[in-house]
Amino acid sequence: MSGAVGAFPGLAAMKRRTIRGAVNVLDKATVVSIYPKAIHEKKCTLQPGTFDIPAGSFDNPSVLIVGPSSWWRDIDEEQPLLEIPVASIVVADSVVKDYSNGIFGCDMADQQPGLFYVPGAKMDTKGNPLVADTIKWVKSDFKAELELARQRQHNWYMFLVKAADSLWARSNGNPLAVSDDMRMAAKELNVTANKDWMRDFQMVDMVRCKACGSLKNPQFPICASCHFPDPDHPMTKQLLALKNDMSPLQLGGNTPPQQK
Repeated sequence: MSGAVGAFPGLAAMKRRTIRGAVNVLDKATVVSIYPKAIHEKKCTLQPGTFDIPAGSFDNPSVLIVGPSSWWRDIDEEQPLLEIPVASIVVADSVVKDYSNGIFGCDMADQQPGLFYVPGAKMDTKGNPLVADTIKWVKSDFKAELELARQRQHNWYMFLVKAADSLWARSNGNPLAVSDDMRMAAKELNVTANKDWMRDFQMVDMVRCKACGSLKNPQFPICASCHFPDPDHPMTKQLLALKNDMSPLQLGGNTPPQQK
């Protein structure tokens, strides 16, 4: 017993350390994303259990190459922890489904984010994953899966936009009723121009002019109200140089009187 007289201190803790066994370097699966948002998924009971998927698109999908993970089963307080290995394809399935299952509007069938997984990945002779080669492999060998993911994501976007219209109307134009996913869906569907809740969101993104305090679009260097140039904008110096080189006629001045 670990608490017996004469027992070596810390012996029980040493026996119950989580030490992974040999890992099969060829056991790989690829999570593919055409979802325009970065994903951070964490599994607290798995080792390794942190999975970061960059934002992707249909033309340029992003991938995450995952390997096997492990979890530990507690048998007895005097026994070492038993390692339970989990195959990479199971880990990839868990990453995709656990993230998508809790998203509003996702039915895990016909409308869901553009995420899926495929077995295998491209690796070099030493077993290291090759991300660029894997992306090319996915785009050439899994065109049907990519097209299906795009259609499902489009259906999900359509649902989010319809839900945003309803929530906007029922909340009397409260911008808090529209989520970031709904705004992202409107941008991806290119319907921002005719959506009142997107125009309100664009007002939130605007900044105050440093000269007059009016709201201005930060993408433009000149304030539309007072015409003050934003000193922090990268194009301000170029526009001021062009203005100095222009004549009064080009600047919209009055035509000088002609001499008789």
